[in-house]
Amino acid sequence: MAKSLLDKSLETELHQPLGVGRTLFSWGMTGIAFILTGMALLPLCSILLEILRQGIPNLGWEVFVSLPAPQGMTDVPNGFANALLGTILMVGIASLLSVPFGVMTGIFLSEFGKTSTIASGIRFITVILNSVPSIIAGVFAYAIVVITTHQFSAVAGGFALAVLMLPMVALTTEEALKLVPTSMRLASASLGGNSFQTTFRIVVASALPGITTGLLLAVARAAGETAPLLLTALSSQKWPDGLFSPTASMSVLIYNYANSPYPEQIQLAWTASLVLVGMVCITSILSRLFARKRSLVR
Repeated sequence: MAKSLLDKSLETELHQPLGVGRTLFSWGMTGIAFILTGMALLPLCSILLEILRQGIPNLGWEVFVSLPAPQGMTDVPNGFANALLGTILMVGIASLLSVPFGVMTGIFLSEFGKTSTIASGIRFITVILNSVPSIIAGVFAYAIVVITTHQFSAVAGGFALAVLMLPMVALTTEEALKLVPTSMRLASASLGGNSFQTTFRIVVASALPGITTGLLLAVARAAGETAPLLLTALSSQKWPDGLFSPTASMSVLIYNYANSPYPEQIQLAWTASLVLVGMVCITSILSRLFARKRSLVR
């Protein structure tokens, strides 16, 4: 009897409107949250609007199929096709180097090492590497690849980007695998599956959308890096001449042309910025779609 009266009293309180003071406080906090959110979005929206305003006028098919025009010349086709191809090439090399090692590291940390001392050490080092400034990865790649081969190259740039992608891929893979319910592992074991079968046929398959999301985010970060490529791939005004030659990239082209005294090169830098932001946005949207697919599957 006493319990039913208590439950009835609580239900009555829950359905009573808030007092004037608490209502005003709630409205005030909501208004402050909206204002601060708008202030946080203002710089981002300003950057995007400026890139659209400056980049769209020169956006056309010509910029995707033409090489950069010589300095000061305005009567020839002007584009960044070589930089676009170089970015795709180096990000592809970085993905080939980092994805297998990163995914296997994440699987080890989540499924096999777990709380072991070795796994804890690897996890600690991976977290530190994920926080290392990109210029440090460029210096490391310069010392390992450029000095060894005695030339700047796409391979050196891809190696530098792989160093940046590897810890992100490993950590996101580990987190995606941790979200797979333990009941699925137990069900696999109860049906006679060993640890390798359970891991690769059940756990990894279930976490694949989350792993793919992490991979796409790592690719988006690598595509926008500039500092490592300045020290490894350098730049070029020509088409990529093999993997072991200086290679242009979108980010380095934007960096070089933004400081140019020639208006046509500055305009091309804005257009290249628009294309690069579009590439990053598409990659981010794809990662969101994979994450949504994963949540729907769950």
